[in-house]
Amino acid sequence: MESMLNKLKSTVTKVTADVTSAVMGNPVTREFDVGRHIASGGNGLAWKIFNGTKKSTKQEVAVFVFDKKLIDKYQKFEKDQIIDSLKRGVQQLTRLRHPRLLTVQHPLEESRDCLAFCTEPVCASLANVLGSWDNLPSPLPSDIKEYKLYDVETKYGLLQVSEGLSFLHSSVKMVHGNITPENIILNKSGAWKIMGFDFCIQSTNPSEQEPKFPCKEWDPNLPSLCLPNPEYLAPEYILSVSCETASDMYSLGAVMYAVFNKGKPIFEVNKQDIYKSFSRQLDQLSRLSSSTLQNIPEEVREHVKLLLNVAPAVRPDADQMTKIPFFDDVGAMTLQYFDSLFQRDNLQKSQFFKGLPKVLPKLPKRVIIQRILPCLTSEFVNPDMVPFVLPNVLLIAEECTKEEYVRLILPDLGPVFKQQEPIQASNMILLIFLQKMDLLLTKTPPDEIKNSVLPMVYRALEAPSIQIQELCLNIIPTFANLIDYPSMKNSLIPRIKNACLQTSSLAVRVNSLVCLGKILEYLDKWFVLDDILPFLQQIPSKEPAVLMGILGIYKCTFTHKKLGITKEQLAGKVLPHLIPLSIENNLNLNQFNSFICVIKDMLNRLEAEHKTKLEQLHVMQEQQKSLDIANQMSVSEEARPNTTSNQIDKVFNTSGTDLLTSGSDSKENETSSKQKKASLTLEEKQKLAKEQEQAQKLKNQQPLKPQTTAITPPVKQTKDLTDTLIDNMSSLTSHSINKAKVASSNSFSSVPSMGVGMGFSSPVDNTKRNVTNGLNTNMGFQTSGFSMGPSLTTQNFFGPSATGTTKMNIVPTANMPNYSPMNAASAISPLTQQNKPPDMSALDNLFGPQKPKVSMKQLAQQKSSQWVNQFVPPQGSPNASSSVLGPQMNMIGQPGFGIQGNPFFAPQNFAQPANTMTNSSSASNDLKDLFG
Repeated sequence: MESMLNKLKSTVTKVTADVTSAVMGNPVTREFDVGRHIASGGNGLAWKIFNGTKKSTKQEVAVFVFDKKLIDKYQKFEKDQIIDSLKRGVQQLTRLRHPRLLTVQHPLEESRDCLAFCTEPVCASLANVLGSWDNLPSPLPSDIKEYKLYDVETKYGLLQVSEGLSFLHSSVKMVHGNITPENIILNKSGAWKIMGFDFCIQSTNPSEQEPKFPCKEWDPNLPSLCLPNPEYLAPEYILSVSCETASDMYSLGAVMYAVFNKGKPIFEVNKQDIYKSFSRQLDQLSRLSSSTLQNIPEEVREHVKLLLNVAPAVRPDADQMTKIPFFDDVGAMTLQYFDSLFQRDNLQKSQFFKGLPKVLPKLPKRVIIQRILPCLTSEFVNPDMVPFVLPNVLLIAEECTKEEYVRLILPDLGPVFKQQEPIQASNMILLIFLQKMDLLLTKTPPDEIKNSVLPMVYRALEAPSIQIQELCLNIIPTFANLIDYPSMKNSLIPRIKNACLQTSSLAVRVNSLVCLGKILEYLDKWFVLDDILPFLQQIPSKEPAVLMGILGIYKCTFTHKKLGITKEQLAGKVLPHLIPLSIENNLNLNQFNSFICVIKDMLNRLEAEHKTKLEQLHVMQEQQKSLDIANQMSVSEEARPNTTSNQIDKVFNTSGTDLLTSGSDSKENETSSKQKKASLTLEEKQKLAKEQEQAQKLKNQQPLKPQTTAITPPVKQTKDLTDTLIDNMSSLTSHSINKAKVASSNSFSSVPSMGVGMGFSSPVDNTKRNVTNGLNTNMGFQTSGFSMGPSLTTQNFFGPSATGTTKMNIVPTANMPNYSPMNAASAISPLTQQNKPPDMSALDNLFGPQKPKVSMKQLAQQKSSQWVNQFVPPQGSPNASSSVLGPQMNMIGQPGFGIQGNPFFAPQNFAQPANTMTNSSSASNDLKDLFG
């Protein structure tokens, strides 16, 4: 790396030294900055060529410098002859103006050390390109060393020289006198230009039809720079001391030979004995063989042979040479047309530019960039021509590297991006750019994309032309991946939405939806959910194409891996929008099926996702319940020694809880009782106080010891108690029964309620109560003069025990005037006289554990007669007349629970007291039980 830097530094130092020594003090440097030494040219390649710029305008130029040190070896008079010859050539060139002649930008300036003048930008001389590298910098510039002439360049270059000679011979009446590769300059665009008029000869009678050109005799004593190059000089110059325009045509033939033979001239001349050399040359020319010209293309070989003819009259003139078939090449004619473009009108130009895309692929890239591209970009100043020129420029841009595009093309495209007048041309420009948008976004730097390219796209979306809008919407998805996300989100998407909502064209609206659907993958999920999907509901039209576009966006979002639609949005926004659209009358069968398929897919996913969520929640709840039960059981085990006394206290403190509930059930019922107390009315509180007083009195008595385990009592005890009750009942008559009915109905509301507690328990029942977290349901009915206790344990009352035996706990209450054995018998006999207890499944289903509150009016509407008949004994039973719902019957359950006779069973007489049923802890199971 260090060696490379040192080498570069030494090269720069040497170049700087050359420039300083050659140009320092020359007046040219006042107006021009002199740069790098790039080539050499002129007679004997004596002129060094530097690139440079004009200080005032920064215009690029070429600076020709003749360093006087080159002639230090000559005598002063010889130096003066050389300087005069060089000055004459530059001054003559400065006076002549023609496209085929090198254009002088600044006239010759002389200083003590050098001669200098400025011309148009130059690449090299033809001699440099053909391998003559005298007076060139060291190391040799790579662009000269590697320069290769293409056939089209050679053809058109020779044609240009021929046209230049035609101008000199016909218009100026002048013989150049030194047409050589050194005096043919290739400018920056690759055009061949003539210079080196050091030995030009003006006609002595320019007004006459046949001009005369005086010729000087060859003087071998003059310095070589004061004589033309003899290798390209016509024989008559030396042998007959005469010249004419045909002499230049011989020189042209010699140049053509050298071009096709890598710079080698046709004859080598011995300058020491020039007359002998030319005599030998004349003999060889008279019998020129085809083998000598074998490297020259066949289609021009005969013309070159004519140009090298000994007789000047046989040689074709310059005008004839411009018309030979060899120059009728498509590429050469194309380049020629560009050189005369300024002479054409707009119609001719437009026709030419339309056909140019067919020719460009046949031309070499360097020729296109050097020769054609500058001519095309120069036409951008003509707004009417831009639509015809722009396709060709973009076609060239495709073949350029990114660096070449940025350096050579993009600066000229900047104004075209912003062109809006005339409107017709502006619309065509938009269409052309949109078709090549991938090229622009690929090779244009990001800053320029944001400042120039994307604003043009936005302008196209807002254009009044429907065609432009359609094309823009169709093309945007092809380059969406090249647009930065902020520009797409904040600028592009809003304009697409506006185009969809504001247009009156169905095609634009549909293409807007299709465009959105194709670029969804470049957007993030939440932007689509929050911005794109709500926009779909704003679209006013209901045409089938629009509806299918809407469906397409929903489907793309729904099925895309990165995007997706949440189940909340599916249920709340998407499906409520899609389902009405699916039944639009304009949709055909296939379109309707498409809607239904998408809707079904959405519903299936919605069902699967939500079901999965609920299942997970259910598992979590069950796990929590198991933990709670385990904790409650551990607490129950710790408090087990005091279970009996605690249960008795809870029975009377809660006014009607089941004596046989487990520890966890008691705890839950206690909580439920506290909730009930908080919401009791004043009357209920007074009643509760009375009941507590009764309970206090019962405490003073010796109560039956409740059993906390489900041990089956001896059958004998149960049988003796039942027999005693039956004996007492048999002594009663039907009259006393009716009398007891009346007495009971008259005094029922004014006395404390009597409770008979009966429980059917089994290990199965106890287990079921523990697992279901309590199965007691509190139910109460109130009518005029009729009251029921707050609790009925239907599970314990109606459930048969596992052993088929029955356990009864009868608690006589103090101060019970209506208590009689008949009352107990009327309650017991239906159960004891039947082998099987009545079917209470309907009641279990409706008022089982954890059921929602249901009014009696609703129960009455659900087959009330059937529900009532479940309590009636079968026909033919001995006590069919005294049913379970008979008069003066207190249903066995909790203290204070009783039901009067059938007259009070009408649904309108029942009202459900507030807060008498606990809320369900599992709503899904309740609904299943209620609705099957």
